[in-house]
Amino acid sequence: MKGVGPRTGERLQHLGIRKVQDLLFHLPHRYIDRTRLVPIGSLRSGDSALCQGTIELIQMPAGRRRSLLCRISDGTGAITLRFFHFTRAQQAGLKQGMCLRCWGQIRRVNHALEMVHPEYRRVDADEDVHLEQTLTPVYPLTQGVSQFKLRNLTGQALETMSRDNTGVAELLPDRILQQFSTFNLDQALRFVHRPPRDADLDSLTDGHHPAQQRLVFEELLAHHLSLRLIRKTVQARASFVIGSKADGRIRTFLDNLPFELTGAQKRVLGEIRRDMQKPAPMLRLVQGDVGSGKTVVAAIAALLVIRSGYQVALMAPTEILADQHYFNIRQWFSPIGIPVSLLTGKQSRNEKDDVLAQLNSARPMVVVGTHALFQDQVAFGNVGLIIIDEQHRFGVDQRLALLEKGMEKTRQPHQLIMTATPIPRTLAMTLFADLDISVIDQLPPGRRPIKTTVISNEKREEVIERIHEVCKQGRQAYWVCTLIENSETLQLQAAEDIQKHLARQLADLTVGLIHGRMKNADKETVMEHFKAGNTDLLVATTVIEVGVDVANASLMIIENAERLGLSQLHQLRGRVGRGSQASDCVLLYQTPLSDNARVRLNRMRETNDGFAIAQSDLELRGPGEILGTRQTGLPELHIADFVRDAHLIPKVRQAADIILSQSPERVNKLVSRWLSTKIDFGKV
Repeated sequence: MKGVGPRTGERLQHLGIRKVQDLLFHLPHRYIDRTRLVPIGSLRSGDSALCQGTIELIQMPAGRRRSLLCRISDGTGAITLRFFHFTRAQQAGLKQGMCLRCWGQIRRVNHALEMVHPEYRRVDADEDVHLEQTLTPVYPLTQGVSQFKLRNLTGQALETMSRDNTGVAELLPDRILQQFSTFNLDQALRFVHRPPRDADLDSLTDGHHPAQQRLVFEELLAHHLSLRLIRKTVQARASFVIGSKADGRIRTFLDNLPFELTGAQKRVLGEIRRDMQKPAPMLRLVQGDVGSGKTVVAAIAALLVIRSGYQVALMAPTEILADQHYFNIRQWFSPIGIPVSLLTGKQSRNEKDDVLAQLNSARPMVVVGTHALFQDQVAFGNVGLIIIDEQHRFGVDQRLALLEKGMEKTRQPHQLIMTATPIPRTLAMTLFADLDISVIDQLPPGRRPIKTTVISNEKREEVIERIHEVCKQGRQAYWVCTLIENSETLQLQAAEDIQKHLARQLADLTVGLIHGRMKNADKETVMEHFKAGNTDLLVATTVIEVGVDVANASLMIIENAERLGLSQLHQLRGRVGRGSQASDCVLLYQTPLSDNARVRLNRMRETNDGFAIAQSDLELRGPGEILGTRQTGLPELHIADFVRDAHLIPKVRQAADIILSQSPERVNKLVSRWLSTKIDFGKV
C-alpha cells in the first residue's frame, strides 16, 4: 500500500494490522462532523465544530506559561485559538488577514470563546473550499501512526475492495443474516469507516447504529466461538481421575469444622466432584460473595485429590492472603495428618529448599503460595489440582506458567478458579464460555447484614468518637486509606499521618498500621497482633482488600470512598461482618461529590448483594475494571462492548450453535478475522 514502508509496517503491527483485511477491521471509536461550517456566532461551549474566520490579532501574552493566541472572526462572532506548544515556523506562518478553517472543542474563558490546539489549515476566503462529504472517523492509534495516516490507509483499503470487486468474505450463513441484520458485511464496513454526512451522529457515537451492531454481532460471535473451541480442545485432553469412595479423613474434617456447610457449598462441591471423576481436566470458576465460604470448598476439593494420591497447589495474589490460606488449611488438615506447606518470596533459602524437596518427591500434600509457585526451581512431583484465588489479579502468562509446572506428558491438572468479585451472568456467559461456572449464593447462617453509612469528611470527629465506643465494648475496627504518601492533588490522607493522628486522639486505644511497603515480617506481626485482639484499631491501605478474616472486627471506616470503584468498596467492606455481631461500614467522602461518585456511594448504602453491586459497577465503569482485563489476557475488542451489547448475547449463543452444527468450516475463519492477535490462553 502507498505510504507503508518497513517502519510504518512495524508500527501498524502494534495495532494488530498486518494485512489489508486487518485495516478494514480496525474500526473507528468515534466520529467528528466536518461536513458543515458552523458560524462562529453559533458556537457553544462544550461543542466540537468546524468554523472558518479571518485572523484579526496574533499575540504572545506575558505570563508564567508561554502561549500563542490567534483571534479569528467571520462577521458573526470571534474566537481565540490558543497554542501552548508551537514552533517558530508555526508562529511565522500565521499572519493577520489570513483565512483559517479550524476544528476543535470550544470552551468559554472569561466570557470569550476559545479552542485549545485546534486542527487548522489555511484556505482562500473567496473560494468555495471543498467540505468533507462523510463524517470523519477517529481511530485507535499507536505511537508514530497518525489519524491522517490511518484515514489514508483505510481509504485505500476501501478503494481496493471497490476496484477489485472482491469485498470481504461474508462468513455469516444466510439464516443468521436474515434473522439479525439489514446490512451485509461489505455495506457495514463501508458505512462504519465513512458514514454519509446525513448519518445519525448520536446513534454512531453511542454504538447503536445498525451498521455498527452488524459488526458487533460478528465480533461477539467470533469471541464466543473461540472460547467454545478452547473448551473442546481442553476436553480432549486427559487428566487425573479422582475417585469418590468414602474416606474417614473427609468425615473427620467435616466433623471438626465449627460450622455446617451451607446448601450452596454442598451443591458446588457436588459439581466439583462430578468434574474430577471424569478423565478430562476440570476447568471450573467458583464465584462467591465475600464471606460465602469458598476456601472451605477448595479445601475439601484438595482433600479429594490428596486422598487419590496427588498433590495440590493453591496460588494467592498477595503474601497476606497466602499466609491466611496456609494458616486456615493447616489448622483444618493437621488433625487428619495431611501436610501443608507455604512457599513465598519472603522465605529463607533453607525453608524454600525444604518445600521444594517435598514437592519433588511426589508426596501427596498441599502447597500454598504466591507467584513463587511458578519460579524456575519449582518442580512438582504429581500435581492433580491447581487452585487459583482471585484469578483476575494474575496475568495469563503467570497462570499458564503454574499450569505447565503441573503438566505431565499425557495429563493436565484439574483447575479450580475462585473469585469474590461477582461477575454478572451476561458477562460470564460471554467471557467464560470455556469454563463451567459455580456460584456460592448463600452466606453462612448467623451472619448479619453490614449496615453502610455515607458521611462527609466534615463529620470526621463524630466518626472517631464512634470508633472509641466500639473498641471500648471489646470489638475492633479498621480505618482504610488509599494512599501511603500525601497527595495535594487527590486530597487523599496518608496512612502514616492518620495513624499518628488517631493514636493521639484515641490515646487509651492501641492503633496499628499496615501497608504494602512494609517488610513482610512486619506485616505478619501487625496482623497477628490484630487477630489476637492486641490491637484495637488497624489503619490500613487497600492491602487488606482480600482475605483478611478477623471475626471480632465489626467497624470499618473507608477514607475517600468516592475514589474507589464499587467492587473494591464491597471487597473492603467484607472484612467486617464475619462474626455474629452487628457490623458497620462508614464511607467517608470529600466534598464536592461528582454525580457518578454519588450514585456509587448510594448503591453501597442500598445493598450488600455482591452481584447487584457488580452489575452496577459494570454499568458505571465497564468490564475492564471489575475483571482486571489487562491482567486476564482477554483480546481487545474492536467495536463490541460487553455492557452496551449484552442484549445480543442470547442471539450470539444461538448463532454459535447454528454455525458449529451447520457450517463448522467457517468457525476458524471467523475467529482469525476478529482475534488475529489474541493471546493463546487456551490452557488457562
